[in-house]
Amino acid sequence: MRHAESVTFGGSGFDRAAWLRPKPDELRALLGTDEARILPVWRGKPLIAGSAAGWLAVGHPVFAAAGEAQVFLGLDNGAARFAADISGWEPEAGEMPVDSVFFDPTEQHHPKLPEDHRFAELRNVMATLRPRDAELVATAKALIGWHQNHLFCSCCGSPSEVADGGWLRRCPACGAPHFPRTDPVVIMLITRGNHTLLGRSPGWPEGIFSCLAGFMEPGETLEAAVRREVAEETGILVGAVRYLASQPWPYPSSLMIGCEGIATSHEITLDPVELEHALWLTREEVAQVLAGDHPTLRPPRAGAIAGFLLSNWVADRLD
Repeated sequence: MRHAESVTFGGSGFDRAAWLRPKPDELRALLGTDEARILPVWRGKPLIAGSAAGWLAVGHPVFAAAGEAQVFLGLDNGAARFAADISGWEPEAGEMPVDSVFFDPTEQHHPKLPEDHRFAELRNVMATLRPRDAELVATAKALIGWHQNHLFCSCCGSPSEVADGGWLRRCPACGAPHFPRTDPVVIMLITRGNHTLLGRSPGWPEGIFSCLAGFMEPGETLEAAVRREVAEETGILVGAVRYLASQPWPYPSSLMIGCEGIATSHEITLDPVELEHALWLTREEVAQVLAGDHPTLRPPRAGAIAGFLLSNWVADRLD
């Protein structure tokens, strides 16, 4: 797709300045400049200021609750950008997050910040961010989430240490290096003539359907993963497969790989463990869904690659 990177979290041309990561003295110097800014992330929620990322100056009182060393994200027009985990901060009891299958709608306000600054679930605000902020916030959320889940060496079990500006954890006991991981996920626009295949997982809000998706397995190509996932979940057979676009998906560390697959069968045999329901919709019906005019189906979440693929299919802009 010619405009694939216009998807939310797509490439904004940000300079990640990887050459600076193994240079702690230079990173400290950058952190000490007036232009440097840090994005706080609280228990997976980035700070949002209005409809933008909530960048704060170095030394802001919010960072009194920061844990390990700041993560170096890169240079934004020459200015250093970092992220810091402040999960140690405790909000008021009435502002605590809630467990949810789909997303957490609560927002937390820090007393040292303006009223429009709040820690929010990224799924709920991702479509409002400008492309540069979206890329940086996605990177920050994914990296900090990786650190939270990889505190110990997977080789010997010893506590590991942050290195290379947050892009490496090294074990001081056995010397093993550990790098951030990204899990590849195929998400499929399955078409058969003027129809496309959508499904919904158990626990989703009423009326929400989406493109089928699933994690890739070791030793598997994109094409094979698309065919396997669709067959496993719906019994539909897929022939030709082609890549369309990708989207970083920091929930917590996936890469959504959007593909089109041409179905060679039509009858759905549902796997009830994976899906609650699946159906074929015409292009005209999908247009209704996207416009919010369908009688029973709701539009996909703004910013998600599923909606991006469906919108471009309806508009005949997949090339």
